[in-house]
Amino acid sequence: MKNNWFCSAISIYLIIGVYLLFITYGTSFLGIKIKQEDGQWIVTDSYYKDWARKQKISPGDIVLKIDGSSINDIQIIQYDFIIRSANDLTILKPNGDEVHVQIKTFDIPQQFYYVFVVPTVYYFLSLILSVYLYIKQKNTPLLNLLILFILTVSLAYVSIGASGILNNVGIIVNRSSMLLCPVLLIHFLRLYFDFLNIKWLFIKNIKILYILPLSVVFLSIYGIRNNSIHVVLSNVILGAFFLLLIIILGIMISGYFKYKVPQLKILLSSIIIPFIPFLFLYALPEVIFHKQILSADICSLFLVIIPFSFICTQLTERIFDMEYFITRLRYYFNFSFVFTIWLLIGLYVITDLSISRMAELFFFAFLSLIALFYIKEKIDYHKRKILFSTKGDYIHRLYTTVDSIGRVVKIEDLLDKFVQEIALHLEIKHVYVLTYDLQTHQVTSTSTSKDYTQNQMDEILLENLHMGDIKKTEHFYIAFIHQDVNYKRILVVDHNKSIYLKDEELLWLELLLLYVNNFIENTKMVEGLLEQLKHMKEADKSQLPWLNKLLWLRFEQEKYQLAQELHDTVLQEQLHIAREMDVCIHAKRTTDIQVNLSKIHDHMIASLNDLRGYCENLKPPLLDTLGLNAALEKLIQKVHKRANFVLVYTIDRLYLEDERLNLMIYRLFQELLNNALRHSYANTVEIHLLETDDGFEIIYLDDGVGCQMDGIIVSDSMGIRGMQERVHAFNGQFSINTNVGEGMSIRIKINEGNHTHPYDYDTYNRKPTLSRG
Repeated sequence: MKNNWFCSAISIYLIIGVYLLFITYGTSFLGIKIKQEDGQWIVTDSYYKDWARKQKISPGDIVLKIDGSSINDIQIIQYDFIIRSANDLTILKPNGDEVHVQIKTFDIPQQFYYVFVVPTVYYFLSLILSVYLYIKQKNTPLLNLLILFILTVSLAYVSIGASGILNNVGIIVNRSSMLLCPVLLIHFLRLYFDFLNIKWLFIKNIKILYILPLSVVFLSIYGIRNNSIHVVLSNVILGAFFLLLIIILGIMISGYFKYKVPQLKILLSSIIIPFIPFLFLYALPEVIFHKQILSADICSLFLVIIPFSFICTQLTERIFDMEYFITRLRYYFNFSFVFTIWLLIGLYVITDLSISRMAELFFFAFLSLIALFYIKEKIDYHKRKILFSTKGDYIHRLYTTVDSIGRVVKIEDLLDKFVQEIALHLEIKHVYVLTYDLQTHQVTSTSTSKDYTQNQMDEILLENLHMGDIKKTEHFYIAFIHQDVNYKRILVVDHNKSIYLKDEELLWLELLLLYVNNFIENTKMVEGLLEQLKHMKEADKSQLPWLNKLLWLRFEQEKYQLAQELHDTVLQEQLHIAREMDVCIHAKRTTDIQVNLSKIHDHMIASLNDLRGYCENLKPPLLDTLGLNAALEKLIQKVHKRANFVLVYTIDRLYLEDERLNLMIYRLFQELLNNALRHSYANTVEIHLLETDDGFEIIYLDDGVGCQMDGIIVSDSMGIRGMQERVHAFNGQFSINTNVGEGMSIRIKINEGNHTHPYDYDTYNRKPTLSRG
């Protein structure tokens, strides 16, 4: 039963439409305007002026006969004042010559294309779209009204030719469908407001409005039999059509401003824009002034947009998701319209074209430019991956998505978050990840509701899927995420034969997949590293030497960079100020000014010396240029100037392959001597750097106050722990012996080869010692 209405509608549509097209094809529309003077009918104007000129029909000619009958015997002429159709005419020229004009269908090419070819294409296109919508979509009242609306608009357009030649069926169909279209549209809006869960702003019983087209059918039948009301009835129907469109416009505008629902704005644009030319360039001028700005067949061309706009809104589950098309059309429209107007202004100045010819050129140039912009954008996308987003926020969306996914630390959580982001941004419910086992060829899914997926997936397609691939199958979009030795992970987006991803969305998804692949690789590396740390920690309860070494080297690198920045910025600025002060001292002769500037100069020099010393502590200046021995000699000289004790030292020349050990030795010397200056209160301090067979040894001795061993173990006030960590980082031995009042001795020994294999577990099993000597 539910299919009966559709079969009946299509049957009526086919019967009436084919008949009207046949009538239009077999009869020519002339549109010769005439007026009666002294009992004679005189030609005043012709709709197709080029044809009339070729047939030698001009204003002032007297029409004698139409199809062999006297013009006075044709009753409709008395009320219509237009010769709409004829196969032959007999005309009396002003010079007394009588001319017989034979008329054939193809004699008027404009009429053939506008009234037959274009309506025929539109007729069958509407039929195909209606059948497609009915087959592919669910049988809902909203969709059923949409199909009926598309079919009715098509019949109204097709019937223009037959109605123009006063065919009785054409007149009835044209007038009734002209009012049935807005009534169906109002009914559609009523259901659509319910779909959006917003309050309807017009009469609730919409079925009452169907009385209007039904009444027009009976009035048209009566008007055919009574020619006196034929013209009046046409104007009344045009007025009613205009009133219904105003009501529709008011409903949608008030609904949009009251509820701020973007779908109403989109729907308003897609429906009202095609009707505007027909309404304001034909219907309204015809009703008020009985004169058309553009003819009905030209204005009706805009109605072709209606089924396309609706089909774009209904081809996806995201109902009325045509903002993409509207924004692109607006983008093309702005450029095309301005250039077309400029072109027509130039043609109007240069040539002498009629208004109808200018209108034809406008539509041709305007539509051609829109097509050109569309083709150019597609070529740019496919050839160079250049894409101008309609929303303008795809880059921002990509950034926020990557930022959200990048916060996850586990692969399973990362994939779950990835699926959530895809479903959110693409507005698609069924998104999941497949795991394809490369050995067993089994497919497992993250979705429990898609058990049939395994049977619908092509195994060859899964195996051939590579990085950056996004394939569209009958039921799904599938895309490569990641592959390792055992598994391949595939993203699946269920389009349900109705969701079509736009170019922006595909490009966004492609870039996001590349990021996710890198995230998975990095996450696996981090998980592997954490697993290694876990095993290492279990094997050796102490701190990991290689990790300490890594942290220490990183710390040294940061200090080196800081020293470089201070030297290149602050120090240079201070030097500049000092030079400026020096210039002022030599330029001014006033004694007080010179004294003040001299003091400032002295302070700046002192500041520079302090800053230079700070930089030298951060980055030993001689270590990289003159080597370790020179740097240590310079350090010891500075300590000599500040020390109250006798410093005895020995520095052997070392030949170390690892240059990082030079920096470590310098830092150890620096820390030991700083401790001697601050804490030892010694009379004599000895420090020796000795070469050994496998590396080197540092021995420190002082006769100072000493301290408790237990206090050193728990305290870091003397920098002992920092020195320990430096030594442990290179798998060295660190021993200390001290007691209160007995001074302190420290012995450090490092074999150069021990730190070269940081991932060898045997290396970590050797614990550095902290003994009493």
